[in-house]
Amino acid sequence: MEVVTLKLNDAFYIEPKVHGDHRGFFMETWRDSWFEDLSLNYRFVQDNHSKSVRGSLRGLHYQISHPQGKLVRVTSGEVFDVVVDLRVDSPTFSQWEGIYLSAENKRIMWVPPGFAHGFYVVSDEAEFVYKCSEYFSPEDDRTLLWNDPDIGIEWPVEDFDNVILSAKDKAGTPLKKADVYRAMG
Repeated sequence: MEVVTLKLNDAFYIEPKVHGDHRGFFMETWRDSWFEDLSLNYRFVQDNHSKSVRGSLRGLHYQISHPQGKLVRVTSGEVFDVVVDLRVDSPTFSQWEGIYLSAENKRIMWVPPGFAHGFYVVSDEAEFVYKCSEYFSPEDDRTLLWNDPDIGIEWPVEDFDNVILSAKDKAGTPLKKADVYRAMG
């Protein structure tokens, strides 16, 4: 596997080693030693799986008191996956980065604790799987406004009036008013 660092501090994605033949393919999607080799000490406690249709946008989600690290990948379809650094002490605070994750490219994105995360579905459907380092905590759950001009995410959206959002995601909080992380780790 190859680790590709992003411009945001501590964020990266993994290009897994895929073994293919006439039957299909095989690949490892998680191995403890990957994070040990990177000096990352996280234990995953919860796996989640979602299915979304084209034009759906989920996010930008984070947990304030129990920050989750997430290891995310797409098992069918394709999404534009976005992370936003919400750690005030980070040199990349308030910056975002996005990459395409798909069943075809098989990339695995690491979303560090202290980041907001979301994705936009660009294929007809997409299934999204993620490992979390903390349990979901409804009282700590926060949503950053997906289209906040102060962040300026360049979503690959053709028609902004027809983005499919949950009520929670429509009502996201702008960065200027959002709970952010102070003195992380």
